[in-house]
Amino acid sequence: MEESKFNSRRDFLKKTSYLVGFGALANTPFQSFGNVQAKKLTILHTNDWHSRIEPFPEIDKQNAGKGGAAFRAALIKKIRSEEENVLLLDSGDIFQGTPYFNFYGGELEYKLMTQMGYDVVTLGNHDFDNGIEGIIKQLPHAGFKIVNANYDFKNTELEKVVLPFQIIKKAGLRIGIFGLGIELAGLVPDKAFGKIVYNDPIIAAEKTSKYLREEKGCDLIICLSHLGFNYNGKKASDMTLSTSNADVDLVLGGHTHTFLNEPVINTNKLGKKVVVNQVGWAGIKLGRIDYTFEPLVNTATITGFDSISVGNIQKI
Repeated sequence: MEESKFNSRRDFLKKTSYLVGFGALANTPFQSFGNVQAKKLTILHTNDWHSRIEPFPEIDKQNAGKGGAAFRAALIKKIRSEEENVLLLDSGDIFQGTPYFNFYGGELEYKLMTQMGYDVVTLGNHDFDNGIEGIIKQLPHAGFKIVNANYDFKNTELEKVVLPFQIIKKAGLRIGIFGLGIELAGLVPDKAFGKIVYNDPIIAAEKTSKYLREEKGCDLIICLSHLGFNYNGKKASDMTLSTSNADVDLVLGGHTHTFLNEPVINTNKLGKKVVVNQVGWAGIKLGRIDYTFEPLVNTATITGFDSISVGNIQKI
């Protein structure tokens, strides 16, 4: 599809060299690589889609023509045609926000994301708006994995459906991906989440990421967070997670609908760099982060990042 048929105008594209202190990659001789050639990994991500199937209508004063599943699908397809190793992830709140959800209950959202080739997603609070049974009902349409490490799903229908993490092998790497969710009580009616128990996300993140690094030998560890970007230390967030953890390399956030012009680079408790990113809401942006792994010099470098506008290029 030609560039004019969808909006891939980039608000920024930084070709920088952020040397990041990945645990396994910075401290081992890249044993996971089958050869010594540099490997590139492209991570695409969204959050808080909120059932925005179509672009915002022309009468919308702020977002006219922005968003829309068809434009996003075309953009993802184009990037996949250009890059060999692509991961597509989402940080929750897929459901709720337009009549499509009210009518179809999430079926259309899951079908479209499956067609786009999403690999792993986590759950947001609005994904429980039709209760646990609402999620279960739509699972046959979900061709992707769902992760959450700080909700205890014991004695619920989601117990064997939502796992703490997934490991994906790509570009000769073992990539560990886990999810974290915000406390549902107070945000979601009690009957909607039933017997799900909320556990401290910072503790869950430390336990899960350490297991992925030390026991599963993951080279890159990604947290899909639906905690929110930052609450100035008042409660768990993407920012507190990134600075208090030792093994997470990348935090892809959601919940607060935060539009970051570029990723935030924090320092974790071991003094290593950790990346935090979030791309607003409603599918207005598609996040992109490119990593290059150099086995010969034993480094992992962010070689590009982007926040790509999605929608009708003529309307934005």
